Amino acid sequence: MKKFENVATFKNNPKWKKACQRETELYSHTYGLTTMRTDFDRDYTRIINSNAYKRLRHKTQVFFSPDNDHICTRIEHVNLVESVSYTIASYLGLNTELTKAISVAHDLGHSSFGHQGEKILSTISEREYGETFWHEKNGLHFVDNIELLIDFENKKRNLDLTYAVRDGIISHCGEVDEESLIPRKEAIDLKDYTKPNQYAPYTWEACVVKIADKISYIGRDIEDAKMMQILSDQEIQKMKKMIQKIDINHSNIINFLTVDLCKNSSPEKGLQFSKAAREMMKTIKDFNYQKIYQHEKIAPSIRYFKLVMNEIFCCLKNEFAGKCTIYHLKKLARYYPNLAIEFVTWLSNYAETEDRIASEYHNKIIYDLQKKEDYARAIIDYISGMTDQYIIQVYDEIVRF
Repeated sequence: MKKFENVATFKNNPKWKKACQRETELYSHTYGLTTMRTDFDRDYTRIINSNAYKRLRHKTQVFFSPDNDHICTRIEHVNLVESVSYTIASYLGLNTELTKAISVAHDLGHSSFGHQGEKILSTISEREYGETFWHEKNGLHFVDNIELLIDFENKKRNLDLTYAVRDGIISHCGEVDEESLIPRKEAIDLKDYTKPNQYAPYTWEACVVKIADKISYIGRDIEDAKMMQILSDQEIQKMKKMIQKIDINHSNIINFLTVDLCKNSSPEKGLQFSKAAREMMKTIKDFNYQKIYQHEKIAPSIRYFKLVMNEIFCCLKNEFAGKCTIYHLKKLARYYPNLAIEFVTWLSNYAETEDRIASEYHNKIIYDLQKKEDYARAIIDYISGMTDQYIIQVYDEIVRF
């Protein structure tokens, strides 16, 4: 136990100062409780009070099923990652407050409709301004620029999270299969990321979250697929024979992989599984891709998602008129009151508009609405924050008279 306590992100760690660094100093208040919480505990609180976090409960994880309360949504996945990463970090002697903060924030950048929605938005953004959309980068963008909290002067401010948590968000990609994971030594500018998994995380704690993300979803996806009648008991039994280690259920998979990781990891070797556990994970992932993620039953949903997202984007894009864009959007409210009014209100948080009351804001201005590219980015940001239910509601408003 506690094999990693000498490299954990605490005050004796050379990375501590950078890990706790914020873009601006914490704003002051009158209650005199500035030392009541640690830096990472403050981040955790800011994250779980953000709108992006609240909306995760109505965003797709894998299966689009808004009427089934027992299908895993994005918020349940996030809670699972928090639980698994806490267990690992606590056993290894790492900073559990940091793993908690990264865990609850790691998927804030996911759009509605899960990874399929992410791919659709990427196609649109590449077409409109030549950049890919990926949820890790969007997550960092949201905590840096989009999510706002009210300060003690009743002004809207950016979350202004610590470097270590921000790094954990953009570095968490769990879709790769490293044999061993060791944090990078350098504190890079996180804006240098151009693709997922480009760099290793900066802290051991972020490495734990990255692995916990993988541990958390592979078993749960099988459970949900069975509930959605995509997998049969016979197919699951075939999988059981293929791995010949444990019964194929969510809790057994999590327990087996968590224990295996803790046994086989060390600061010298890095975070790693045994060869048997790596092979088991690969077998299950290959099975999931073949039998679940590429199942023909999912194809109609994907076509629907493309229609919904593209229609909303085009509806808002058509109103671009330079200085007169806000005026045109307000005119659009005659036909689509919810979409147009909500979007105008949303834009006032991040751009100089006639509706923005400067005294109510203390956050960054990130859009110049006279620039077509900025306006397209604003639409992508707005759509990416929508829940499954809300994006369908907006689409229905557009297509119904």
